[in-house]
Amino acid sequence: MSERDVLTDLAARMPFASIALHQPHASRRTALLVGIGLMAGIDELVFHQILGWHHFYDRSTPAIGLLSDGLLHAAELIALVAGFTGLLKLRRRNQLDTRQAWAGVFLGMGGFQLFDGLIDHKVLRLHQIRYGVELWPYDLVWNLSALSLLLIGLVLARRGRPNPA
Repeated sequence: MSERDVLTDLAARMPFASIALHQPHASRRTALLVGIGLMAGIDELVFHQILGWHHFYDRSTPAIGLLSDGLLHAAELIALVAGFTGLLKLRRRNQLDTRQAWAGVFLGMGGFQLFDGLIDHKVLRLHQIRYGVELWPYDLVWNLSALSLLLIGLVLARRGRPNPA
């Protein structure tokens, strides 16, 4: 009988006892928002503001580009606040699985970056990573780094699973 089974059995026998169990799927899902918000923030700060390579939407005027960056910034902040609030709620209930939460952060970061690289850049053509240069090296590095983040997240998620009893 695994430790989780023992705790579940104990909680069933003593309903007045508040024994909280880790919630690996909830931890990972909630942390996905944090990862998405973090990568959106890194993208927006580094590539939109510091390097000035592009705006979120570059197919209009510079004013519309700045507006689109502001909307992206608002969305990333909402994702970060919602994600951290959810993680704090899990922590307060003693249900936070930290390894699965880290897996969710990496999966969210990699998922955002891959979506941005494939859908925003290539399918919708909202913007490119950079203009006036050969794009394929930038696209290759962008998408390979996204796949690397996803791989880290998958490895953490897999290693975080409890062994069957």
